[in-house]
Amino acid sequence: MNRLGVYDAVSRVRPYKIWEGAVARAVHGERITMAVVDVDANVEVPTHQHGNEQLGFVLKGSITMTIAGESRELSQGETYVINGDVPHAAVAGPEGATVVDIFNPPRADWEKLERLEPSEGRWPR
Repeated sequence: MNRLGVYDAVSRVRPYKIWEGAVARAVHGERITMAVVDVDANVEVPTHQHGNEQLGFVLKGSITMTIAGESRELSQGETYVINGDVPHAAVAGPEGATVVDIFNPPRADWEKLERLEPSEGRWPR
């Protein structure tokens, strides 16, 4: 896990390339992972599932989430809950989306993903 200490800035976190067109700037604690996730315009995050419980909300843009077969378009300030092992997918809106995802337990599996150099994401700007 990339333990950053107590304080840092999102722009200094090395993003994980979680899919083509989707990167996550994640901060890992002992029991949770928090990630600011940027998804490019119209990018589809394929159906997947994981044992981690996932809570999230939209910071910027819009995204259509499909959770357990039910779809809903979400915009800034709207939330979602995904229980562990529930299939889910997403499609970013025409301007892309930035979401905050919180996972329990931490996303240890992301350590196998490609890491990019720190850069300013879509948020904050």
